[in-house]
Amino acid sequence: MRTMKRSVLSLSRVTGRFTSGARVLPSFLIAGAQRCGTTSLYRALAQHPLLLKPVLHKGVHYFDVAYWRGMPWYQGHFPLRVGAALLTHRYGHRPQAYESSPYYLFHPLAGQRIAADLPGVKLIVLVRDPVERACSAHAHELARGFETESHFEHALELEEGRLAGAEERLRASPHALHHSHRHHAYLARGRYADQLDRLEPLFGRDRMLVLDSHRFFAEPETAYDRVLEFLGLPHLGYPVFERYNRRSLPRPVPRALAARLRDHFEPYDARLVRWLDGEPSWRR
Repeated sequence: MRTMKRSVLSLSRVTGRFTSGARVLPSFLIAGAQRCGTTSLYRALAQHPLLLKPVLHKGVHYFDVAYWRGMPWYQGHFPLRVGAALLTHRYGHRPQAYESSPYYLFHPLAGQRIAADLPGVKLIVLVRDPVERACSAHAHELARGFETESHFEHALELEEGRLAGAEERLRASPHALHHSHRHHAYLARGRYADQLDRLEPLFGRDRMLVLDSHRFFAEPETAYDRVLEFLGLPHLGYPVFERYNRRSLPRPVPRALAARLRDHFEPYDARLVRWLDGEPSWRR
């Protein structure tokens, strides 16, 4: 069954590449952050008839780990223009294609690549309590086999050494991959303000929407309305909101460790105020 699925995906990619010139490019990207509800938002948006998800799968990961494949490969993942034209005629609004690759926010070269190849594209970023995010990411990577250290606190102790020189290597060798940078950045990925500030000069504040994922899950309709307003799309009813990729933590985080981590993230969380138009929900 898996072999058949891989064969179908491979054939679809080849077909997509040969017809890439007849396909749309995304108008916006859900760029991160990892373990912050990107899949839930992606699937909610996919229910809007004017929002076109990739043909094959949620995350194309072109601008981070597959940039060497070239734009025809990337464009081959999206729907045909003829279908988009039919939707424009039916609804009176141009449909918008999108994808969701949470590593885009953290990868040091992804922002520059996106800005160069998709001029005018918008970015949506979700952020959550960075302590919870770190715990969730560790459990996620452990379950997928990308993490070998089962003890969360020990994995945090290893992080600085694992990531030492990673950004420099990725910048020096643009097509290189760095396993730990992608899979072991538990604290670094939670310093959201650093990543947002790096992207702002490339896209401008008006083309970036940052959502508090805790508020998204508590009041999904409000977040959905903000996204449609940001994209300039008509409201055609609310989708069914579901939470995807929830993962139970193997063990609770010790209180002392949680307190240290909250202190660590405090200055970064404070810098989120201007992005969220208020204090992050986890700091209230």
